[in-house]
Amino acid sequence: MSDAYVECLVKAKPSILGKIGRAVLMTLMVICILAIFVLPPLMLFAFIGAIVFGVGAYFVRMFTDLEYEYLYLDKELVVDKIMAKTRRKRVATYQVDRIEVLAPIKSYHLDNYRNRQVNKEKDYSIGEELQPDRRYLLFYEGGEKIMLSPSEEMIKLMKNVAPRKIFSD
Repeated sequence: MSDAYVECLVKAKPSILGKIGRAVLMTLMVICILAIFVLPPLMLFAFIGAIVFGVGAYFVRMFTDLEYEYLYLDKELVVDKIMAKTRRKRVATYQVDRIEVLAPIKSYHLDNYRNRQVNKEKDYSIGEELQPDRRYLLFYEGGEKIMLSPSEEMIKLMKNVAPRKIFSD
């Protein structure tokens, strides 16, 4: 049996709220560090504040600087989340034979699925609409709706396995 293997790495667009939160926390940290030198009576509070705001900025960066890696191997699609290029976490595993449909987000193949009630909606895509839009919607058995941004090579390999479920329009 010939195993097909494809990897795809996409960077998710950070949210505006995450960017603002990180900037605010970094600014407060710098103000606390300057207060250590300028206001000696408040040195302890400024030092504790600088540590708290610095740790907060670190964690905000960790959860807003995201990349998703899609790995297709032997009729299985694995999605990993990479946080700040330091930590990797397996998010989901999908069997191709349990996929109901995978098509571009604006495809006519998804017309029957648009008004369907879904239990879970997950977004593992780049997070923004580019021109041309390369995002795909995957409806998975059990009422899951997943948004992905796979490469063309990955779509071709998956289409070879399940030609009636995978569309590239």
